[in-house]
Amino acid sequence: MKHSTLIVARMEPGDNAEVARLFGDFDATEMPHRMGTRRRQLFSYRGLYFHLQDFDTDNGGELIEEAKTDPRFVRISDDLKPFIEAYDPATWRSPADAMATRFYSWQASE
Repeated sequence: MKHSTLIVARMEPGDNAEVARLFGDFDATEMPHRMGTRRRQLFSYRGLYFHLQDFDTDNGGELIEEAKTDPRFVRISDDLKPFIEAYDPATWRSPADAMATRFYSWQASE
């Protein structure tokens, strides 16, 4: 995989199953292919939510931005609102404001 994004937010630990179900329904559509998503993984830790997406190309962030107006993207964003809260609501305007910055990467040779 060439590109990864990691979104950090807040989520109550008891909401894992419902958030996983919402993404399961979303990922059963063609949206992951439209967005270039190769793999999606969700993690939680003590009230924090981590959303890792891997892409085959370097423009994953751009593809997500382009998909933001798709009704399926709008719907899952609305459906997630009761469960996912911005890490810093004072500065959050879009998912791009919640993306972690990679500062180290290592990969085994093939």
